[in-house]
Amino acid sequence: MLNIVVGVFNHQNNYKTLEQELENSGVDNHEYIVYLNEEHHNSPYLVSVEIKNEIRYESVKQIFDQNQVLKTYIFENMSISQASYSDIKKLIDARSKAEIHNSPDVRIKVQHDGINSEVKT
Repeated sequence: MLNIVVGVFNHQNNYKTLEQELENSGVDNHEYIVYLNEEHHNSPYLVSVEIKNEIRYESVKQIFDQNQVLKTYIFENMSISQASYSDIKKLIDARSKAEIHNSPDVRIKVQHDGINSEVKT
């Protein structure tokens, strides 16, 4: 079954370079989608790539890493034709809400005895 790997990229990264690298690695232009948000020029963009096997996954992951991917998601049993922007966005939002984020260091205060006999008056 096909899978989709989705990368979230900073708006400052050049998506044309990413497209070229994907195509140079053997990904056809009908096997990936670049989602650009024209309304918000400073918002991150998404890239979905259809994954047929582990070798393709490793290749795409390496290309994503070289292009400074912010976050990567894998959606199983999904083809590129099912990867509409709204569906991908909903799935990413759901996963983000489900993740357990690191909590700040918690300090536990121990009860003190207060002033004791060691204190001289």
